[in-house]
Amino acid sequence: MTDTIETGMTEQPEQDSRIIHVPLNKLKKSPSNARKVPHSEATIEALAASITHKGLIQNLVVEPEVKGDKPTGAYLVTAGEGRRLAYLLRAKRKEIRKNHLIRCWLDTENDPSEVSLDENVTRENMHPADQFERFHELSRDKGWGAEEIGARFGVSPEIVKRRLRLGAVSPKLMDIYRQDGITLDQLAAFAITDDHARQEQVFDNLSWNKEPWIIRRDLTASNVPADDRRAVFIGTDAYVEAGGTIIRDLFTEDDGGFFEDAGLLDMLVTEKLREIASGILAEGWKWAEASIDFPHGHGMRRHYPRPVALTDEDEAWFSEAAEAHDALIEGYDSYEDMPDEVAAKAQALSDEIDAISAKRLAYDPAIIARGGVFVSLGSDGNAKIERGYVRAEDEPQPEAEDESDGIEPEDGEAVGNEDADEEDVEDADAAKPISDTLIRDLTAQRTMALRLALGEQPGVAMIALTHALVLDLFYHGFGKSCLEITAKSEELGSHAEGIADGKAGEALAARHDQWGAQLPSEAADLWPFLAGLDADSRTELLAHCVSLTVNAVKVPWERSTGRIEAADKLGRAVSLDMTATWEPTARSYFGRVTKAHIAQAVSEAVSPEAAERIAAMKKADMADAAEQLVAGTEWLPAVLRTIEPEPEGDEAEQPEVVEVEDAYSIAAE
Repeated sequence: MTDTIETGMTEQPEQDSRIIHVPLNKLKKSPSNARKVPHSEATIEALAASITHKGLIQNLVVEPEVKGDKPTGAYLVTAGEGRRLAYLLRAKRKEIRKNHLIRCWLDTENDPSEVSLDENVTRENMHPADQFERFHELSRDKGWGAEEIGARFGVSPEIVKRRLRLGAVSPKLMDIYRQDGITLDQLAAFAITDDHARQEQVFDNLSWNKEPWIIRRDLTASNVPADDRRAVFIGTDAYVEAGGTIIRDLFTEDDGGFFEDAGLLDMLVTEKLREIASGILAEGWKWAEASIDFPHGHGMRRHYPRPVALTDEDEAWFSEAAEAHDALIEGYDSYEDMPDEVAAKAQALSDEIDAISAKRLAYDPAIIARGGVFVSLGSDGNAKIERGYVRAEDEPQPEAEDESDGIEPEDGEAVGNEDADEEDVEDADAAKPISDTLIRDLTAQRTMALRLALGEQPGVAMIALTHALVLDLFYHGFGKSCLEITAKSEELGSHAEGIADGKAGEALAARHDQWGAQLPSEAADLWPFLAGLDADSRTELLAHCVSLTVNAVKVPWERSTGRIEAADKLGRAVSLDMTATWEPTARSYFGRVTKAHIAQAVSEAVSPEAAERIAAMKKADMADAAEQLVAGTEWLPAVLRTIEPEPEGDEAEQPEVVEVEDAYSIAAE
């Protein structure tokens, strides 16, 4: 017969007389409990969930509480304090009564301290792999989702999802994990895909270096990361709706995942860009072309919007909106500091101000009628819309000159009517153009005089030089200069893929567009515009034009080194620092050189020991490892370094001070 403290048992009684049922409010923590560090809240939650769904699996071990040789009616929990706390948590939540009967094992024979220690020491946790697989089986066989499993075991659905993913890893790799052949982090890296064959293939191809990031890289080699500009532009919802699959990594902070179908993603990007281009055609442009990458070699002249006066109504509303906006934001540092209602009004006014400001610039209707727009994808994942390009065949063509002007008759050919009288002949002689020989003579004299005069007026020479360069670089042949100076700008995209989307390329394009928007539309108006610029602005424009003609590209078929040596001197003159716009990565450098070069770079940037550690890797792995190691060190390959010349003689003992004027001397060496 079972000994009980109270009747009304909620659980089937056991036959062993040492099994008793004790009210929860009669159970106390034993001072003999060997565990001094308390159970965590997560553990108590898990135990409470387990008891709720499955009942008490393991009895509590108790002994009677005695004070002065007399039992108090309470019981001390020798083993099972965590389960007692779980019951108390359930009572606190009013899931059970405070006097709920708990099944206990009454032990008055053994030392309570030993029993408590034994329970906590003489046991072994199951291998995590077993847990992962059991969770996976519950989901597969019983159809339980992460929420259901989490509720039954007292863990969050997110943790269950991760364990389910781990449980779905290839059984072959799971066995290797059980045998300590790979770590938990490495196993988690394999869980980024459910393809067991692919997981095993990547594992078989790994070298001794099995870093998790290498495993993830190899598993997603043909996929597009979620931070790629194409993925950002389309977004996960549209991509998935189109039938695409996203491989997600639940084991890193960035769980954006990878877009598995690059072809589908490119198609979606192109279609979306074409939709934007179609909408822009409604503005009246003759054409609009859409492509993922901007066609930098288009060779077209670009026209820019020009200032337009606002209507009196727009001017009045602009002033009124600006005053109202300033009054709203007064006293606040940002919209985040404002009450929601005030911030909404301020933002609405700001949008209206921007809309009116946009009216201050407009394209000439004639340019819109014959010009077009390029729509491409920017490096930030947003559509890049560039208006105002005009094809050469759509540019207004100059009127053909009368080919008969200035042509002398052949020797012996009569001028005028043979029957003309002597007066008519004299008139014809007066109208006869002078000979080409004399014209060449006289214009040569004028050219010599111009050279002399221009050399004595540096200011005008500066205008003439800028005029010649701007005509070539902005007007693309529409307009001529009398200076035999031409500006050739090498298209660098043919030498380095994607260079225009780099930091330097985008900054240079922005500077070019800033100047292009200020220049007059017609080449005939360029000279007075340049003459009207202040000296500093004109010098800045000249510097920009000169910068576009720089060509320091080293090509294998060019034997002369003079141009490259001149580029080195120019680099020193401008104190060129390539670390501001370029960094060595597996894609930009390490993946394109030999293993010996990779080792040399790591040795210089980090240490020879670091280079030795990665020397045995496969080339691709070594390149990726080098990228990680060299990041942030500002290391550059020799061809990108700006090396100052070593001082000679007494100069080595003196600190070098370079004045502004000296930069011209350095550049002229």
